[in-house]
Amino acid sequence: MSRIKQRMGQAIKKLRIRKSSPGRSRIPQRGSVRKRLQSSQSFMSSGDHDLEDLEMQVVRYKPEGLDVLCRKSKFTRKELQIMYRGFKQVECPTGIVNEETFKEIYAQFFPQGDSSAYAHYVFNTFDHDRNGSLSFEEFVMGLSVLSRGTLQERLQWAFNLYDINGDGFITKDEMTDIVSAIYEMMGRFSEPMIDENTAKEHVDRVFLKMDINRDGVITFDEFMETCRRDENITKGMAIFDTVL
Repeated sequence: MSRIKQRMGQAIKKLRIRKSSPGRSRIPQRGSVRKRLQSSQSFMSSGDHDLEDLEMQVVRYKPEGLDVLCRKSKFTRKELQIMYRGFKQVECPTGIVNEETFKEIYAQFFPQGDSSAYAHYVFNTFDHDRNGSLSFEEFVMGLSVLSRGTLQERLQWAFNLYDINGDGFITKDEMTDIVSAIYEMMGRFSEPMIDENTAKEHVDRVFLKMDINRDGVITFDEFMETCRRDENITKGMAIFDTVL
């Protein structure tokens, strides 16, 4: 947990510096909302409907809601309070993180490569309601699985990551997209060294192991069975414990 807190703090600090630098533009709507909120005595003083929506979002995650998250996640109440403060500071005070900001945070951990594609796929696995933004609850539940989940839970999450269209099967194209995104994210530290055939060769090897009945797709049962009996694949799951 200390590593997660440290990474979150570093990412937030870097984002603050970047956001305050001259020449960096913000989306007008978000900038105007932030300006109005900072100048208001309370969230509701302006009577603006957008501000009312933001107020409702913040209220949803007041401390009394943390007890519910304690039961649903693998974090303590104190840990959740610390995480919530950091979470709000990223897009304060809405308590909501969009995909653009999520990618900015992710980029802090992988400056040697391009993490945007992989961050997009991770964002989609966290964004259960597919509304284009992450609530604190969605963030916590995703992080709980990745950082403290059982092997079964992490494998389930990994399958969902590779199953991009959510149809219950992993195709070669889907696996290639994810593997390519991982190589792009790792950049010059990728092993083996990246060339145009690296991702394809990697996918061919893994697919040969996982597609047990040779029907051209990987089912959840095939994925789980292969991961459980292949120690190298299980060790490779460590790549997914890199979120915040």
